[in-house]
Amino acid sequence: MTDVSYQHQTHEAEASLGDYFALLKPRVMSLVVFTALVGLLAAPSSVHPVIAFASILFVAIGAGASGALNMWWDADIDAVMKRTVKRPIPAGKVTPDEAKVLGVALSGMSVVMLALSANLLAAGLLAFTIFFYAVIYSMWLKRSTPQNIVIGGAAGAFPPVIGWVIATGSMSVEAWLMFALIFMWTPPHFWALALFMKSDYDDAGVPMLTVTHGRKATRLHILIYTVLLVALAVGTAFTAIGGPVYLTVAVVLNVLFLKGAFDIWRRDEGQAEADGYAVEKSFFKLSLLYLFLHFGAILVEAMLPAVWGIWA
Repeated sequence: MTDVSYQHQTHEAEASLGDYFALLKPRVMSLVVFTALVGLLAAPSSVHPVIAFASILFVAIGAGASGALNMWWDADIDAVMKRTVKRPIPAGKVTPDEAKVLGVALSGMSVVMLALSANLLAAGLLAFTIFFYAVIYSMWLKRSTPQNIVIGGAAGAFPPVIGWVIATGSMSVEAWLMFALIFMWTPPHFWALALFMKSDYDDAGVPMLTVTHGRKATRLHILIYTVLLVALAVGTAFTAIGGPVYLTVAVVLNVLFLKGAFDIWRRDEGQAEADGYAVEKSFFKLSLLYLFLHFGAILVEAMLPAVWGIWA
């Protein structure tokens, strides 16, 4: 919970527009926008470009609202962790109350506007996603269980489903396959980060798997989840959202990802510390490319019929 001392914190400097924008976690927001857009464009129903643009914009605002609420709640541990100490609240640029008000206001606006631009189901899913990330993950799971990132990963997996629902007004197996792809990708992605961030989570008292079960167990969990992810990712090629382009991308990426997970699993801490966690850092960087290219391939498969139609 946010420490009360932050409530009376004075600003070290006047907050800029950039500081408020940083509260929205723009890098996370960009991933949300991209996966939601892929979900919308991969759906079998077409959407008017203006409606599509407005709807994705409101999804982005909802994602930013979640980020602001997360930073409000986590201000105390953000001040302890090296990775987050320069965020607007611990840096003294923005107060927790300002972040909370911004998060609540943007949450309400994004949900209402998505209901008006798209449909009630899409708006309901966005509301649930904000609630899941801000309350279930940030306020409950993150500080109470080593399964925090496993269960909490669902929050980041909903955007393609929302995009699909914006286009169709309903859910389908294909939408949930995209959800599953992000859901299964999230644990190895964050556990790799936890391995080379060393004492950050220990210092903050966050029960990440590296803290509660140790680094050896974390390495094994990365390998197990990666094996499951590989099966899911490659198998998606043989569904309605897959195809030859996706299959090619998935095979190459998953061979590399599986090799990276295996290399992490067989290392001990002595080896990792000796080379500055080079393998873990490389795997983490690959994980960012992994998700982007999988969804990019889904997008290409969705666009191919239109391209062929133009050239036919």
